[in-house]
Amino acid sequence: MDIAYIPSPSRGVLYLGPIPLRAYAFCIIIGVVVAVWLGSKRWVARGGAKHTVGDIAVWAVPFGLVGGRLYHVITDHQLYFGDGKNPWNAFKIWEGGLGIWGAIALGAVGAWIGCRRRGVPLPAYADAIAPGIALAQACGRWGNWFNQELYGKATTLPWGLEIHKVQPDGSIVSGVYQPTFLYESIWCVGVALLVLWADRRYTLGHGRAFALYVAAYTVGRAWIEYLRIDEAHHILGLRLNDWTSIVVFVGAVAYLLIVGRKRPGREAPDSIDPAAHEDELTESAESEPDVPAGTTAPDAPDSAVTDRDKDLKNHS
Repeated sequence: MDIAYIPSPSRGVLYLGPIPLRAYAFCIIIGVVVAVWLGSKRWVARGGAKHTVGDIAVWAVPFGLVGGRLYHVITDHQLYFGDGKNPWNAFKIWEGGLGIWGAIALGAVGAWIGCRRRGVPLPAYADAIAPGIALAQACGRWGNWFNQELYGKATTLPWGLEIHKVQPDGSIVSGVYQPTFLYESIWCVGVALLVLWADRRYTLGHGRAFALYVAAYTVGRAWIEYLRIDEAHHILGLRLNDWTSIVVFVGAVAYLLIVGRKRPGREAPDSIDPAAHEDELTESAESEPDVPAGTTAPDAPDSAVTDRDKDLKNHS
């Protein structure tokens, strides 16, 4: 009996002449744009300058991409090294393989460098971009759909994902599987909405909004890992990413509790971004009326001078 299913794209790359346009890369680019856009809006609302988030992202994004790829290659080294493997494939990032744990960790290093250069506190910056990162992950997961990768167990659910692809060893995978890319994409959107709501409701600051994003994401990731069937290392019966989720979740919750007690509330707007004051001075200077060369602005209107002369005459 036929069942309904979600079809997979027949290919994940289009060619503009000799130039390949890869859907996986476009999904990542869209995610970065969304994260910077939302992060900038939140940063300005907190009292920061409008270009700060983008300037720091110039550091954070490349570091994050390198970190994500390194985590994937290290934890799935058997895919690239050993008998019959081609180590150069480790550099083919367009074929998929970005570990979120490495992306966040090394991306934080890049963000720290950018924050130091701008004189911005990293926790405040992390809070501003937290929901945007979750939305970026939601966009990026659709790259897995185009690459027909990281799907789950076989299923007969009407929203199952049809897979038909040729593996590197020549074998063919064909069937209907759990669309784990879709589950995680939807979960990440929910995480972003949760952080936005909690931040408005409880005025989260000092890195707590980011910690909430991390904790909420790891809960969903642990469940989604249970559904996946791609090759992975196991420790005590659990996939490596499950253990990573547990450790990161505990750390994020501990941070929320400790910082919430020691530093409740949010940073003062005038303490987070020195560039915001420069923007205010620039806008103030631009709003002042131009005075023609060789003239000076009057100290007071004519009416004020006339009234003053009358007062002097009455007292004489």
